[in-house]
Amino acid sequence: MPPAPPAASSWSALRPALPILIGASLMLSLSMGLRQSLGIFVPPLTRDLGISVSDFTLAVSVQNLTWGALQPFAGALVTRHGFRPLMMAGSALYLLGMLLFTFADGLPGVLLGAGLAVGVSMACTGSAVAMAASLRPVPPALRSLVLGIVSSCGSVGAMLAAPLGQHVIQQADWRMGGAAFALLALAMLPAAWFAGKVDALPRPPAPAMPDGREATARDVLRAASRNLPFVVMAVAYFVCGMQLIFLSTHLPTYLDLCGMDPMLSAQALAIIGGFNALGSLFFGWAGGRWNKQVLLGGIYALRSAAIVWFFHALPTPGGTLVFAAIMGFLWLGVVPLVSGWVAETFGLRWQAMLVGVAFCSHQLGSFMGAMGGGLVYDMLHSYTLAWQLAAGIGLAAGLVQMAVASLPRGPAAPAAAG
Repeated sequence: MPPAPPAASSWSALRPALPILIGASLMLSLSMGLRQSLGIFVPPLTRDLGISVSDFTLAVSVQNLTWGALQPFAGALVTRHGFRPLMMAGSALYLLGMLLFTFADGLPGVLLGAGLAVGVSMACTGSAVAMAASLRPVPPALRSLVLGIVSSCGSVGAMLAAPLGQHVIQQADWRMGGAAFALLALAMLPAAWFAGKVDALPRPPAPAMPDGREATARDVLRAASRNLPFVVMAVAYFVCGMQLIFLSTHLPTYLDLCGMDPMLSAQALAIIGGFNALGSLFFGWAGGRWNKQVLLGGIYALRSAAIVWFFHALPTPGGTLVFAAIMGFLWLGVVPLVSGWVAETFGLRWQAMLVGVAFCSHQLGSFMGAMGGGLVYDMLHSYTLAWQLAAGIGLAAGLVQMAVASLPRGPAAPAAAG
């Protein structure tokens, strides 16, 4: 059953958590906003360095695969060593990655900076870790709503980064745009330090196995692998990554091919960020009242319908901004739903690790959205097949997700009692 609506006393208990929540929100806002805005660099960077669109998307694909592969390990490290060391190290690495990207003189530099370094950093500063840090100091009645608020704040970065970067690129060049991104990444360090105050709080109680011993990471992973709704949710997460990274990486190039003003791409990414804030708030609120997995399936199905509507005809400035608003509202609403469902089902002790496991599927989808979209374009000189696959797979995943939501949860997780 979803948690009851929060009482007034729960809100007063939230005040000591504000530094942690603000720090986690700012860190997430910058880490997500910068990487979501890398698509604005594709036209000028590929022309300047003499690399292809698929070469650039290879770097984005490496970033997403690295992020996904390391996310479960980052979640496990949080349980053992705390949030602050991990988030501070990740923030410093993000800054280094932006600097390497800015001074790249070929594909290797782009791969190392925007690919590998940012990918490792995202495992330490992205949504799984930021949401886990935000859950610890929050009363249970407020968890879903607070996750929506933090996710909402985490979307503001794209509203700032995309227009700022595009303006600097147009006034100077793409390298100065990269330098502006590096300055924004610098602000992640103090944000991570404040979010790390969560380490001073008592750790969640250790879950117990039937024989009385504490459940280990292996025990919790085994229980999750036998839980059908978790497995379906994790597999369907593939669609989320595929659709979002396809759009954030290839929408600027698609609009450029259609003869649109380059600033329209930045405006679209900014609108995605703004409506993402509204959507995250809504789905955080809704997740406390309705079935989270049904809501997830609805998001995937509605995104697919929006993709079909937008790409079936040539874009217009007005239609592009409407499409950006629709997709923005549906963008990161999945994050509070997935994080909240895992916390309700498996408890808090290993929550970051389990969300990281599900996130591996998300990042495989991100790889396909970035790299697959680039390969399809290079082979066919058209994005038609790419958007058709993104819409078709997304609709199928959404329907399956909603169908499975009504089934029993399966074997109880040992962490649930914690």
